[in-house]
Amino acid sequence: PRAVAVPGLAPAVAVFSLTVALSAQPARCAFQRHSSLSNSSANCWSRLHPFNMFNNYNKFYHRKALTSPYPGSHVERSQVPKDKVSWLIEWKDYNPVEYTAMSVLAGPSWADPQINDKDFSPKFNERDGEVERKSLNGFYVVENGRPRNPAGRTGLTGRGSLGRWGPNHAADPVVTRWKRDTSGNKIAHPVTGKNILQFVAIKRRDCGEWAIPGGMVDPGEKISATLRREFGEEALNSLQKLPEEKVELEKQLHKLFSQQHFVVYRGYVDDPRNTDNAWMETEAVNYHDETGETMDNLPLEAGDDAGTVKWVDISETLKLYANHSYFIKLVTEERGAHWSEDPGAGCRE
Repeated sequence: PRAVAVPGLAPAVAVFSLTVALSAQPARCAFQRHSSLSNSSANCWSRLHPFNMFNNYNKFYHRKALTSPYPGSHVERSQVPKDKVSWLIEWKDYNPVEYTAMSVLAGPSWADPQINDKDFSPKFNERDGEVERKSLNGFYVVENGRPRNPAGRTGLTGRGSLGRWGPNHAADPVVTRWKRDTSGNKIAHPVTGKNILQFVAIKRRDCGEWAIPGGMVDPGEKISATLRREFGEEALNSLQKLPEEKVELEKQLHKLFSQQHFVVYRGYVDDPRNTDNAWMETEAVNYHDETGETMDNLPLEAGDDAGTVKWVDISETLKLYANHSYFIKLVTEERGAHWSEDPGAGCRE
């Protein structure tokens, strides 16, 4: 099959470089901004994210993308053994299932046409009009006109329920505050002595799992606008507010989202909707309400894709959608908050 190679790189080197970029991404985001993190945390990160981590990469980033049945369907993926996930491993008998949801084939505004449509000529690995087809992790291979999942085989071709061929960009606002008692004092965990952090979580309507209240980036939309819009729609039910309520809501949202924040993660997401030809990528950003006063003026109310919304205490026991638990864990390390009663838990993934 014909492949579009990364300029100046052999395909194997290109995939290896991409793996390095993926593994290093979170460490750069968190550690370049704050020097207060301990040496033990830094050492833990170096063990979690070595620069030659094909096995760790597949395990850490590419696990939920192998689950069956495919979300919202009865379609079973072809089974992919762990040692066959990487495209660098030759597998002549690989025979993935082809599946694209009818909701995508119906041609909604948020979806691409089929790849063989005569009027469809996507510009992969670059900005394509208002649609961003660049990956946050660099160049990806295109085979037989189809983008190839940079994390490896998934047992399914086509787009599943994703709209775009190649990267589907999302944004995840991680809004946090300290857990406090009735007197307003921070509550520390009885074992670790570290303060307990809370974040705004929604229960997704589609799968019933708890998640960060994020969503897809609209064509031409800035990430900052997506983060603010999605939080308002899913966690505050902004779409159903009266005009005068929306004015006040916008003031409080501006106060929250204009304060100091940090990028938790940028890149590939291990999402159960991923296929060999379409995958999720996100930018997760932490907005922290240190005093809690801002969020006191923003009462939570589920809306849009959320079934329920609430403040959730953060710890390693959290089971969240896709790899959202990983994003939350990075926030606790950045904030010096409680995560696990086991001091070595942070180094086990």
